[in-house]
Amino acid sequence: MYKTAMLGCGGRARAHADAYRFVKGGKLAAVCDMNEELLNKFGDDFGISSRYTDLDEMLAKEKPDVLHIVTAPVLRGSNERIRYPLMKQASDAGVPAAIVEKPIAVESEDWKQIAGLAEETQTKFVVNTQLNFHPQNLELKADVAAGRIGEIKFIDASARSTPVDQGPHVLQLVSSYIDNSRPVRVLGQISGGDHLDSAQPSPQYASARVQYENGLHVSVAFGTAIAPTASDDPVVFFHKRVFVVGTKGFVHWRFSSWERSTHEGGYEGGPLNYGEQDVIAQGNLTEAVFDWLDDESKVHPTHLKQSLAEFNLLLGIYYSGITNEVIELPFDPPDGLMDQLRAKL
Repeated sequence: MYKTAMLGCGGRARAHADAYRFVKGGKLAAVCDMNEELLNKFGDDFGISSRYTDLDEMLAKEKPDVLHIVTAPVLRGSNERIRYPLMKQASDAGVPAAIVEKPIAVESEDWKQIAGLAEETQTKFVVNTQLNFHPQNLELKADVAAGRIGEIKFIDASARSTPVDQGPHVLQLVSSYIDNSRPVRVLGQISGGDHLDSAQPSPQYASARVQYENGLHVSVAFGTAIAPTASDDPVVFFHKRVFVVGTKGFVHWRFSSWERSTHEGGYEGGPLNYGEQDVIAQGNLTEAVFDWLDDESKVHPTHLKQSLAEFNLLLGIYYSGITNEVIELPFDPPDGLMDQLRAKL
């Protein structure tokens, strides 16, 4: 039974904690937040008595096996990027594993810092892109892996919110259907500067054609102006989807429905309850961290280096849109990329 702790007691942290209904290999034992009102409400609601307002104190006293870092990428009330410092803090404290909320970075500078950390840390960092673990996604991925749709020929994936908001989910979903093959080049287009000064700076819209090392070509689109709807829900970040086309059929996962067409089963499909799927997925993602701690060969599918490669692709889309060039991946993104986007958009 692994001992876990939570940094951050906001809405996303509640989803992480609620998923422990489906977690058998560990127990949430301690929580930390600088906001004592949030901290105490969270502790009361989930029956956690070990509460801290200082991360170092919690790590020293509790010595958790797994730390959930469930914070925004910026410090409340400022523009200070805090992904890297918190991850470095966990690494320096010798935390065996940590689950970090997406996005793993927001710009070139913090991506480079975290990429450097990935080369030296002993902590098993994973990124909380939990769509990989949705039960229906797992079933459709099993179909693809078993060859039921034949050889994959093309993937189309999208989200209607900004690239940095839901792009990490979408790009990880693409990776999950092709055994985490890495992207090798991209031609991208960007538009809209309204979100460049937000807590998660990003172009408003982006689209790209991506080639992966396995030779597959993928089309991605982000933003309400170009990405298709994936449900009847008006909430923009609910509209995520991935469509995988093979020589013998296809699978299509969307926020609130799914489709599959195979030679054996013909066309099938139906509705999904995202909330029910998502809490199970969050539990599955956490259990997969325990599996990796148990067995080095069971590398977590959303491990840090894989997630950094996907975010490097996102930065490549931005830079392609600025330069109007095909970007070879991985690439070294220039500092000041957000300023370049502001000038372009």
